[in-house]
Amino acid sequence: METVEQVRQAGVFSTVRRSVRMTVGQQRVWETNWAQLGRKLEDIPAGLVDLADWFGRDAPTVLEIGSGMGEGTSQLARQAPEVNHIAAEVYPAGLGQLMLWVEKYELDNVRLLHGDALEFLTDHLPAESLAGVRVFFPDPWPKKRHHKRRLITPPFVKLLASRLQPGGRLHLATDWQDYADDMLAICEAEPLLTNEYDGWAPRPDWRPITKFESRAHDEGRRCHDLMFMKSAT
Repeated sequence: METVEQVRQAGVFSTVRRSVRMTVGQQRVWETNWAQLGRKLEDIPAGLVDLADWFGRDAPTVLEIGSGMGEGTSQLARQAPEVNHIAAEVYPAGLGQLMLWVEKYELDNVRLLHGDALEFLTDHLPAESLAGVRVFFPDPWPKKRHHKRRLITPPFVKLLASRLQPGGRLHLATDWQDYADDMLAICEAEPLLTNEYDGWAPRPDWRPITKFESRAHDEGRRCHDLMFMKSAT
């Protein structure tokens, strides 16, 4: 099995750490709900995580990498109560806000990971354990000299494909054309994945419109979705 260092390019993390103070409400829900809903990467014991034990049920599990402020995640969890949703984020205020949404909508199918999703995937998730992986609007690092910092790379996509169950879906979205082109080429080159469409996927109505997508439309950038399925073995 590849190590984190073999998958990660220099300086690349699944999301960029930010130090932002939580609101009073976010702090409250963190103190009351985190022990039940969340795990910090550094606190997870060595070895594989028992997803059925974490959720209290055995159900298809989807990992979202970079859940931001969590509103989109909460809407997706409301739409699919039969699915377990893991939201991976390094931004504590974002996780706190997601827990507020979980509390508001009384969701019991959401769990939160505070830390780098790459390490979680590599060290704590078994092969073929996920029904889906979502990476919506990852940091585009638009300057050419920073492209090497982008998350979606051939080794990372290979890792994601290995964690998907046969028939599982990798769903990517970005509003940067050159990043979308790179994502398409990288995913089409991964032998374990098959494009569900001829090129770009139509934007699904069920994917909530985030502030990033709204801003992209305002700034004249087209958003692209990609949906690849893990081939049956």
